[in-house]
Amino acid sequence: MKVAVVGATGLVGTKMLQILAERNFPVTELLPVASERSVGKEVTYKGKAYKVVSMTDAIAAKPDVALFSAGGSTSLEWAPKFAEAGITVIDNSSAWRMDPSKKLVVPEINADALGKDDKIIANPNCSTIQMVVALNPLHKKYQVKRVVVSTYQSVTGTGKKAVDQLMGERDKAVKGSNGEYPMAYKYPIDLNVIPQIDVFLDNGYTKEEMKMVLETKKIMRDDSIRVTSTTVRIPVMGGHSESVNVEFANDFDLNEVKELLKSAPGVILVDDPATAQYPMPKDAHERDEVFVGRLRRDETQPNTLNLWIVSDNLRKGAATNAVQIAEYLVSKQLL
Repeated sequence: MKVAVVGATGLVGTKMLQILAERNFPVTELLPVASERSVGKEVTYKGKAYKVVSMTDAIAAKPDVALFSAGGSTSLEWAPKFAEAGITVIDNSSAWRMDPSKKLVVPEINADALGKDDKIIANPNCSTIQMVVALNPLHKKYQVKRVVVSTYQSVTGTGKKAVDQLMGERDKAVKGSNGEYPMAYKYPIDLNVIPQIDVFLDNGYTKEEMKMVLETKKIMRDDSIRVTSTTVRIPVMGGHSESVNVEFANDFDLNEVKELLKSAPGVILVDDPATAQYPMPKDAHERDEVFVGRLRRDETQPNTLNLWIVSDNLRKGAATNAVQIAEYLVSKQLL
């Protein structure tokens, strides 16, 4: 199968190449694609060097599927051109997520919605993906009414410049051309917490927060679910963490909740307070699963559960989810 990775030199694009190799996706020909300034550079896949090609060259080569991770404006411009050429695009940006004509897919939840005519498929926001993977089995049993979520998000979600800022602040080892470390954020991130991810909207929420609100409803196919979110950037690189308070329509048994999570696809339960066992970003790093722990009943109101959710945002939150969508399309002969 001929596969294009658009944005192949970025953090997520590099991770896509790694995961395609790890999962032995049936790649017969690889087309790494990036901006014009990166054309001709080399990336490595399964120990072999491949030259980066341009968008137009990639379209002319007619890959079966193109994994996009090159930003929203690039996706808006180029994804339709790939689709018009008959190429299936799986897009990691926010460009198409809330387009009513496009599917927003987490394979464990709603891959069954996909068909042959879906030529642009949206990959959800990283913080949304890990939350809905954990909540979906509970929603099926108890019906989620309302979610209050606060996130603790890794700098890798911003990109390489943010990683360089953190490490530059920490050890002064990463310097830019001007002799200073780059600033991805308005404020220092090391020894700090920044309660803003993306731009603020008129309602006082950020775009990242509203992504979680809107995407949750679309993925779980239930517009009645109410979500309120606060998203926060912290000086961590292993993955995103989330504190989630979820109110159900029906009461639950805590032991049954644990069993549902244990058997849920893509979920690992790590919940033993007696031995201080709970999910942490360093444990989720380079793992594809969503880790859940700190389960406890909210004693202030009925039918309400507190839980802690952690996942590697570059993997399940981005690259792995995209590759899993491609795997589903292959398995159902939809490419």
